[in-house]
Amino acid sequence: MNKKTPLALATLLLGLAAGPAALAQSSQVTLYGLMDLSVGATKNVGAASIKGVESGKMSTSYFGMSGREDLGSGLSAFFTLDSFLRADVGSNGRFNGDNFWARNAFVGLQSQDLGLVRLGRNTTPLFVQTLLFNAFGDSFGYSPSIRHYFSAGATAGGTTATGDTGWSDSVQYLSPKFGGFSFGAIVAAGEGSGGKNYGLNAGYGEGAFAASFNYQNVKKDGATPVADSKTWQAAASYDFKAVKLFGQYGKVENVTSGVDYKILGLGAAVPVGDGKLLAQYGRLDASRGADRKTFTFGYDHYLSKRTDVYAVAMSDKLDGLSSGTSYSLGIRHRF
Repeated sequence: MNKKTPLALATLLLGLAAGPAALAQSSQVTLYGLMDLSVGATKNVGAASIKGVESGKMSTSYFGMSGREDLGSGLSAFFTLDSFLRADVGSNGRFNGDNFWARNAFVGLQSQDLGLVRLGRNTTPLFVQTLLFNAFGDSFGYSPSIRHYFSAGATAGGTTATGDTGWSDSVQYLSPKFGGFSFGAIVAAGEGSGGKNYGLNAGYGEGAFAASFNYQNVKKDGATPVADSKTWQAAASYDFKAVKLFGQYGKVENVTSGVDYKILGLGAAVPVGDGKLLAQYGRLDASRGADRKTFTFGYDHYLSKRTDVYAVAMSDKLDGLSSGTSYSLGIRHRF
């Protein structure tokens, strides 16, 4: 963890104590969410094709609320509570047994000059970096990058980055931008579970170019110990206006299983009318076991700033198993 992180937390807390004792100048609470539903067919590698209506193929459906209070002197307090949902069956969570506020559940302080600190359950910087630097964003259904890093069983007999996309019992620090540069750190306390998680990230974004680097070390998922994994990823993008290009390369070291994974991702987004043509290729090379190659192509059309419709198809190949082919026609609405 960066040595400046606890100092930033202490400074923020002292800033609150030294700030005006009067009531806050302003406050607000916002309700928001996203619904993603589609029709199509899903065939995972080595499995049969399943047709039907599904929730969250392009973006996991969720709803949440957040609030912010101005404390004066450039300091503010905030909170966020987000819950995943499966809109096709009317159930909460991404799967049975998922915590209700599994997406985010944190409270924090933010200073204009020092950055912010969040306490609670936080989305990991690795997940955020992975979704930002690939053409299909946070799609567990169709993004090769998201699937290769975060889907369990990415290769036969193994897993990729262990732990979840959100860490419970965590403290996260995010710096302000300094001429386009920013950095952060996150720690999830062990709390008697036999291990803790930590991660470091740094990035640059100015104009058409952006780049980021992330490292994380995982030993637990919530209160449950998991197979140790160490992950690093470098990513970059450049927007030529006529096309935006994405690139990622990283490595996941599964310490417990002794299997390493090298993951490459290349993508492009081409503006067409009121939408974009999207393409993303991913290759996962395992030090032991099967390799994987995934290619996704689609078109995302915006009816408004809040509503889009999409058509997507994916080819997924894992050595030794029958190919997976999936397609979806769907709609996303944000509120």
